[in-house]
Amino acid sequence: MEVFHTAAEMLAWTRARRAEGRRIGFVPTMGALHEGHASLLREARNRADAVVLSIYVNPTQFGPNEDFAKYPRTWESDLAMAAAEGVVAVFAPTDGFYPSGYRTVVRVPEWNSVLEGEIRPGHFDGVASVVAKLFHAVDPDVAVFGQKDAQQALLIRRMVRDLDFGLQLVVAPTVREHDGLALSSRNRYLSPEQRRRALVLSRALRASVAAWDSGCRNPSEILSLGRRELELDPPDSTDYFTLLDPDTLRVLDTDPVRAEPCILVAAGRYGATRLIDNAVLGEVW
Repeated sequence: MEVFHTAAEMLAWTRARRAEGRRIGFVPTMGALHEGHASLLREARNRADAVVLSIYVNPTQFGPNEDFAKYPRTWESDLAMAAAEGVVAVFAPTDGFYPSGYRTVVRVPEWNSVLEGEIRPGHFDGVASVVAKLFHAVDPDVAVFGQKDAQQALLIRRMVRDLDFGLQLVVAPTVREHDGLALSSRNRYLSPEQRRRALVLSRALRASVAAWDSGCRNPSEILSLGRRELELDPPDSTDYFTLLDPDTLRVLDTDPVRAEPCILVAAGRYGATRLIDNAVLGEVW
């Protein structure tokens, strides 16, 4: 397994592999890898001949009240997982990934004013910009993202379409622990009691999904069942529990009838730890 630290080195490697007729798969991460990331690597391996993993804690997607310095860095265990999952190249950009005087921003306006974009100002500008830079450096044939960060996956889908990135985008299902909690690097910060309480997020999602599966298409009815479950053991604070149009990010809570596919998204806080989760209703990806 090779490790590259500059975009020029990474791109040269990709071009050499492509000249050999190999299809390049790519999974971008900020490290702190867990089984959810491993599932993305396996998905990429199933769709490509050579898999590249990036590990880069991107400073531009952290807001003013989010501690970039405290984001977990687990380099040695990340490399061990990458090797175990058949990764052949790791791209770990150095501080020079953003050159001195960097000013360019990739922005999809709708994403900055809805839910995660409103709660975390500038976050999605940072995500879109760094992913665009990573796509240029790795130049993959297929890139795999996780459904768990649904708004992020939808953002990247829009960017790939609008800017004509010549790659296949795959969104893989959320991986959950045995009791339903969505895997996240943030779970490590939960106390045992907070972790127990956090299970209500997945229970609430399942209640709403059951309504959809039974044929209900009225957003208020779908949401009421999930919110009722959420209220039985609520987070310390709930940022949102709502339905989104996957193409426009329009909030659908007051739509009279919603026959088209949509995404149910949830976010709650347990002490200083913020968790997100979602469920897809219909064929979105």
